[in-house]
Amino acid sequence: MIDRTSIRVALVVVLTALVATLSVAWGTARAAADPIIETGELLAAPTAPDGSYIDHMQIVDDRNIRIWVHSTAMNTTFPVDVLRPTDTSVPRPTLYLLNGAGGGVDDASWQKKTDALTFLSDKNINVVQPIGGPWSYYTDWIKNDPVLGPNKWKTYFTEELPPLIDAAFGTSKHNAIAGLSTSATAVFALAIAKPGLYKSVASYSGCAQTSDPLGQQFVKLTVETWGGGNTLNMWGPLDDPNWAANDPYLHAEALRGANLYISNGSGLPGQYETLNGPYTIPGPYGLANQVVVGGVIEAATNYCAHNMQTRLNELGIPATYSFRDTGTHSWGYWKDDLKASWAVLAKGLFC
Repeated sequence: MIDRTSIRVALVVVLTALVATLSVAWGTARAAADPIIETGELLAAPTAPDGSYIDHMQIVDDRNIRIWVHSTAMNTTFPVDVLRPTDTSVPRPTLYLLNGAGGGVDDASWQKKTDALTFLSDKNINVVQPIGGPWSYYTDWIKNDPVLGPNKWKTYFTEELPPLIDAAFGTSKHNAIAGLSTSATAVFALAIAKPGLYKSVASYSGCAQTSDPLGQQFVKLTVETWGGGNTLNMWGPLDDPNWAANDPYLHAEALRGANLYISNGSGLPGQYETLNGPYTIPGPYGLANQVVVGGVIEAATNYCAHNMQTRLNELGIPATYSFRDTGTHSWGYWKDDLKASWAVLAKGLFC
C-alpha cells in the first residue's frame, strides 16, 4: 500500500511539472504575440534619411496592418498593407510584393485576385504590399506628369520605404522582392539601383529590356495607351540616355549575388483559360480578351524573359527559370509562380 507521504510527493511532482508546462506555454504565447497589434502602436516612429515618415496606421485584424507613408520625394502620402508574421518574438524578414501596372490602386492586386496572402501567412515573414504608382513602371520620372503626377518610385523603394518598415516593424533587415508584369521589370531595376537591399528577386512575366525598340514600345503601351501618361516625362525622348540607364537587361551585372527567379508562359491558352473560370476574365468577351490580348502580351514577355536568360548566362549569373509551354498574361499563372518561387525567395529572406 502506498503511504500518504509518497502520495504527497507524487502530487508535488505532478503539480510542479504542470506549472512548468503552463509557464512555458504562456511564455511562448506571450513571446509570439505581436506588440503592435496588442498596443495599437508601431515599434518606432522613424524618419527616412530624406525626411519621409509614417503618417498614421490602422489595425485591420490580428495579422494585418495598414500604414500611410509620406514620401518626401513625391510629397504625397501612400497606403501600404503589411501582413505580420505568426511569431514576432524575434526580428523577421520582409517580402515586398509588388502589384502590376495599376499599382494596386485598381482591383488587379495580389490581395484581390489570388490566395497569395494565405500562402504566405505561415512563412513567418512580413509581407509588404505598397499601393500607388499606377502606370509609372515604379521608376523615377524626370518630370511630373499632368495625368500621373509625381513619380519617384525608385527613390521610394530604395531609400524611403525600407528603413521605415525596418524600424516600425522591427524586421531582420533581410528583404526580397517579387512582381508581375510591369513590376516584374521594376523588381530588377530596383535591385540594381541598390545592390544588396533585396537579396532575392522574383520576376513573373516581365520584360527587362526597356531601351531597345521592342522594350520601348512595351513601355509606351503601358504608360501612354493604358495609363494616359507621357513617357517624355518619364525618361525623355526615345534616344534619351535615361532609357538605357534604367534598362535592367543592360545593367544585369549588378544582379550578381542575388537569388533570381524568372518565369513566363508561352502565350498559348492553358489551364486557366476557361469560360468564367476563377482566374479568367468573366464572360465570353473576357475569355476572348484573355486568350488574344493576354496571349500576345505573354508571348512578348516570353521573348524578353528568354533574352534575359541569355544575358545572365553570358555574365555567368545563376538564376532559376520556369518557362511554361502554355499560359497567358493573367493571375492564375502568377499565383502559381509565386508559390513555385518561394524556395528562391526564402534563400534571401532567411540567409
